[in-house]
Amino acid sequence: MIEFTSLESAFSSGGNRLCFVDPNDELRCIKIARPERAPEKKRAEKSFPGNLRPLSYFDENISDLSVYRRIDKLVGSKAYELMPKCYGNVETNFGPGLAFEMIKDTDGQISMTLKQYVWLYGLTDPLAATLNTFLALWQSLGMPSRNLLLHNIVVQQDSNKAEPTIMRLVVIDGLGWPDIMPLAYYFRPLARYKARRKAARLHHAVEQLINKQATGGEWGLRGWMDDEQRKK
Repeated sequence: MIEFTSLESAFSSGGNRLCFVDPNDELRCIKIARPERAPEKKRAEKSFPGNLRPLSYFDENISDLSVYRRIDKLVGSKAYELMPKCYGNVETNFGPGLAFEMIKDTDGQISMTLKQYVWLYGLTDPLAATLNTFLALWQSLGMPSRNLLLHNIVVQQDSNKAEPTIMRLVVIDGLGWPDIMPLAYYFRPLARYKARRKAARLHHAVEQLINKQATGGEWGLRGWMDDEQRKK
């Protein structure tokens, strides 16, 4: 049993889950359903016939583990250049959790999201080069995903240098084909085609965020971590 001091000790919160540093291993993080978004509550919000689906259908940790196993089988080890490792299910005092590799910079801080990096620094030359490398590999592997959202990608940096350098981009959420019949799992040319479309949309999302920041737009809800959060 892994025990956390409080729900507030989570370093990040998504739409459905909280993310904690594993107290037994700072190089791992654990995702747990937010109490108000527990599978049984999500199912109760559905009307007939959606409320007849099994609880597992509403559990993101179960679906994530299934997606990881599928990617590991179909894509192989190269996929882990683009996503964190998944270590499987764990039990916690706040319910079932799923353990992942924690993506950190070389100074030990949790890597910031691509959204936060672009908001702070814009599309720098190092980021543009890393983004192109990332998207080329994403397309060639036909990586399964929903739309690639800026707050679901982190920028891992080598911060031990006078001028930090970008090491890689890592997708931490939103993996797996969302289609009712995900044929792209079985046809690699289709997977690469769909991955190419996702890549093009990511370029557009970066441009949109830069324009939003330049014109005084609001940050939004997801993806920002202050220095104290990143030190956890």
